[in-house]
Amino acid sequence: MRRARGQQAAALVLAGALVGSLSSCDGAPSGRGARAASPEAVASADSVVRAWVEEGRVPGAVLLASDRAGPLLATAHGWARAYDFGGGQYPSEGVPVAAAAIVPAAEPVPMSVETVFDLASVTKVMATTMAVALLADRGALEVDAPVRRYLPDFAGGGRDAITVEHLLTHRSGLPQWQPVYYHASEAAAAHAWVRDLALEWPVGAERHYSDLGFMVLGRLVERVSGLPLDRFLATELYGPLGLQATGFRGRAASAGGFGGRVLGFAATSHGNPFERRMVHDAGFGYRIAGDPDAWAGWRRYTLSGEVNDGNAHHAFGGVAGHAGLFSTASELEILLRLMLEGGELDGRRYLSGALVDRLLASTGDGQGLGWQIPADAPPSAFGHTGFTGTFVLGVRDTGLAVVLLTNRQHGGVDAETAYPDVGPLQRAVVAALTGRTGGR
Repeated sequence: MRRARGQQAAALVLAGALVGSLSSCDGAPSGRGARAASPEAVASADSVVRAWVEEGRVPGAVLLASDRAGPLLATAHGWARAYDFGGGQYPSEGVPVAAAAIVPAAEPVPMSVETVFDLASVTKVMATTMAVALLADRGALEVDAPVRRYLPDFAGGGRDAITVEHLLTHRSGLPQWQPVYYHASEAAAAHAWVRDLALEWPVGAERHYSDLGFMVLGRLVERVSGLPLDRFLATELYGPLGLQATGFRGRAASAGGFGGRVLGFAATSHGNPFERRMVHDAGFGYRIAGDPDAWAGWRRYTLSGEVNDGNAHHAFGGVAGHAGLFSTASELEILLRLMLEGGELDGRRYLSGALVDRLLASTGDGQGLGWQIPADAPPSAFGHTGFTGTFVLGVRDTGLAVVLLTNRQHGGVDAETAYPDVGPLQRAVVAALTGRTGGR
């Protein structure tokens, strides 16, 4: 099956030194046509990632690419864990960055092609959008229907006009972000608080990327399916696909929910200094409801195998519609391949081709249903990014699948409490693999 193929073909690079190779990466035409990327293009993409790691711009990275003929490359560079939290205060507490020091890890962990990553907002497409699509394909919900049909208490204040599609396309008018954990410590209370928030924009008028909209979608999936979001996906999608390292709750679930395998995780941040500044610094671009000092549950340790997103962790117990999914590059490639093959994989149909077409069609502003339509990729491309440094992309015309996973947060924040911008790295990899040097 695909999972075994991906594992057997993976090349492993540790700290930039090649110790394996792919037997099927010669770029020669196969029985299904020419490869989606030449050997030179594949080498160029990998060299860009290797350079970012060697220059210390990210601690580690995994790059996987494939097409319909099979793997193109799967390489890992650098470290899954290189640092530990050194104590002290967060930079946003009015002290120098150095006071929130990170120190060399007592037990550093090399990056591997099978390292498990916190996917952050890639959860929105590889979990929640997939779950909505499964239910829609079975006739259990309609994408055009108002949310209140499935969540009757989601009404009033303009919410009656919000459809499932509005949530999927970030046009619901809901706020983009709030620290829900200031107001709730478990999922039911969190949903109730989000439900009652006033809308910030007219429904359907503008696209404003919203975590809160996908929190509502997660609740909707649970109400329609009758199962928790994680269990529905494990039963109806991940299990049937043979995925063993894809699921919620990371390390806490790895002993059982991840097939009993002992997994290695890519460490993310040291506490949540960026998110704390989002709450405490009104000039940082976010305005929160309530007193920033009303909650003091900030984590003060290095996060590994525990969801980085504060709302997913503190308010939703690790399972949320907007964040919380963990996976590996090889298993993400399988989920991408499902979309690239029109909803059918290894002889089994999971989604109708017509629904896949609708999911991946542009609705404007670089947005499909859940999926993003990147301007700096081929016209048939679709993808999504995650705040932890994750990125997935599919190109329907060529069958190219790209998974680029970095632990960009692990090196700590800069003087502005910001993490490295990996957007240029993602664009460079896509440009190398697709031969594009600009936008559409």
